[in-house]
Formats: sequence, C-alpha cells, structure tokens
Amino acid sequence: MNSVFKVSLAGVALATIAGCGGTGGYVDRPAYLVDSGGQVVRAAGYNTCVRASDWTPARGAVACGDATAPAKVAAAAPKPKPAGKPEAKPEAKPEAKPEAKPEAKPKKPDPINITEKIELQNIPFDKSELTEDNRKELKAFLDDLRKANKQRTAVRFGAVVVTGHTDRLGSIPYNMKLSEQRAVVAKDHLVKAESVDPKLIFWEGKGPKQPIPVTKFCDNKMARKQLIECLGPNRRVTVEVVGTAMPQPKPAPKPAAKPEAKPAAKP
Repeated sequence: MNSVFKVSLAGVALATIAGCGGTGGYVDRPAYLVDSGGQVVRAAGYNTCVRASDWTPARGAVACGDATAPAKVAAAAPKPKPAGKPEAKPEAKPEAKPEAKPEAKPKKPDPINITEKIELQNIPFDKSELTEDNRKELKAFLDDLRKANKQRTAVRFGAVVVTGHTDRLGSIPYNMKLSEQRAVVAKDHLVKAESVDPKLIFWEGKGPKQPIPVTKFCDNKMARKQLIECLGPNRRVTVEVVGTAMPQPKPAPKPAAKPEAKPAAKP
C-alpha cells in the first residue's frame, strides 16, 4: 500500500508540474513554489499557483489568479485626506484712529466787583433839592457806569446807597431830619430821571457826623455868609453804586511783520 500511495503522489506531482508548464508565467521567488525547471507549481484542478511562505498580496501574479490581490490591498489602504483649504488669514483690522479730544472750552472770566461813589456837594443852605449841576454830575456818573470801556462791560447794578449830609450849623435833630430829606430827594430823582430800580436803593441821613476834611479850616469866627459858603462841601448827598461787570477780552496779538526780502546782489 505504501508503494502504491507513493506512486500516486508522484503521478499527481508530475501532472501538476506538467500543467504549470504551458499556462503559467515566470514569477520571482519566493512568492510561489517553482519546479526544477523554474516553472510555477499549480494546484491540480485549480487555476491557482502554490504560494510560498513569503507570499504577500502585494506580490500576487495575474497568471496565478491573484490579479485582484493588489487591488484589494490598495482599496484597503487609507485614502489620503484631501488637502485642507489654507486657513484664511484674519483680515488686518484698520488701525483705530485716536479719538479726537474735545476742545477745551474757554474758561469764562470771573466778574469784576464794582464800587463807585460820587459826592453831590454844595446843596443850598437849609434846602434838600439838588442843584442843576448836581443832577448833571449824577447823570454823567451813571452813564459812565452803564457803558462798556476797555476794561469791562457795562456795570450791572446790585445796590445803590444814598446818604444825605449837612453842615454843622444848626441843631443835631434838625440836621438829621434835613439830611434824610436830602437822601429822599436824591432817591426819587434816581428813580424818575435815571430809571434806577427802587428795590435797589437804600437811603439814610447822617446829619453833620461825616464832614469833608477840608471844612475843618472853616472858623466859626468867620462872617456867617462866609462860613456858610466855606461849609458848602458838607451839604451834600453821597451816591454809591455797588455792582458787577465782565472783563473785556484782551485783543489778539498782531502777527509779526515778515522782513522784506533783499534783492539778490548782482554778479
């Protein structure tokens, strides 16, 4: 039995080797088994070649029925990822312009406090009425305050203080009453003739208490008419105006004159 089995195996081997001779192609070793003549050994009854131990799908041959092996391997290989789109560079933001600082508002100048006074002297003896000269002086005084000049705007009246005075002749009670009458007369004139708000006017009588310094030389030994004339400055009404005004803006300095260009010297 052993001898018969060996003969059969030999016949199969020969048949197999003979079958590979006509149709098989040459394949480099060691992907497939080859016979002593260098032909690939094919399995009997199958159109396949006998693979060697080092066979790999990548080395499969079309003639051995392994034509699809490389394709399968290729299909199994991971597909390369499509190249990603280049990242868009962030757009450069335009440089922020520095915010314009609001122009500093010019500081308003502080108001000027005004205190002006006039003495309406030489009111007739034992009388309370102002003289024509007194009224003219008072008008000029008020007009000057009501108009602007180089230093200030028109004065805004805050208060007008009217004080009546007398000379020293006569009794103190009588002179106190006479001084008050002179103050009232002057107050009424300010309201009617000069349009001063009566709410701003304050008046009082001082009698002979505040004499003009120069009248200290009036001697009682003088003749009465001469003494009355000498004491005339004390018979008066003082008008004092207290108010405010705004300073006038200083004029802008003139630009310096450019020096005249000298003519070019002739060669």
